[in-house]
Amino acid sequence: MNDLKQARNQVLQQIQQACEAANRDVNEVHLLAVSKTHPSDLIEEMYATGQRMFGENYLQEALDKIENLKSLDIEWHFIGHVQRNKTKHLAEKFAWVHGVDRLIIAERLSSQREASQVPLNICLQVNIDAQDTKDGCQPNEVAELVRTISQLPLLKLRGLMVIPAPNNPQAFIDAKQLFETVKIEHQHPEDWDTLSMGMSGDMLDAIAAGSTMVRVGTALFGARDYSQK
Repeated sequence: MNDLKQARNQVLQQIQQACEAANRDVNEVHLLAVSKTHPSDLIEEMYATGQRMFGENYLQEALDKIENLKSLDIEWHFIGHVQRNKTKHLAEKFAWVHGVDRLIIAERLSSQREASQVPLNICLQVNIDAQDTKDGCQPNEVAELVRTISQLPLLKLRGLMVIPAPNNPQAFIDAKQLFETVKIEHQHPEDWDTLSMGMSGDMLDAIAAGSTMVRVGTALFGARDYSQK
């Protein structure tokens, strides 16, 4: 517990220092704890430090944790690739989905979200630096996707998510520029407030460029145990 609290405090301090260096308000940047491959009891311990936002990549693992930890007031984010046959669980169980990169995925999430639930927050995943191995729509597709998806019921389109190649700070700058450019296509521009980018190794560059949500795993929990996947 003390180790997790210390780790979280160190990350929050790094976020604060990055915001000060960029003349930004620290309250503009949210910490998403990436808990994939880590067990429920470790998430519970991190929750006890004050962390409320947790991100998962693997659906079945996430669903098990959501059930195990349903007594806690956790805001669950899905940050993995979204497959068409998995949208029903995502629509029902999560508060945020970051990996939307096609209209059909957004349409399925919207139709499968219960009307009694608050709208599902989503981000468009953009392959900002044209990596062959990365998911995401192309930058030139984003404006049309924003225009169309922002009209769907039961979704709240919040912004963009990017995972650039390592040591590529220019990609964060490009993502911020794209984020500002396509806002005019949004039907509800007041909802367009999230730029999900930056991880343990590059969050300082991401914050400097304008990130509003950093996805941090290793710096909080240590190395991942993939045998638990």
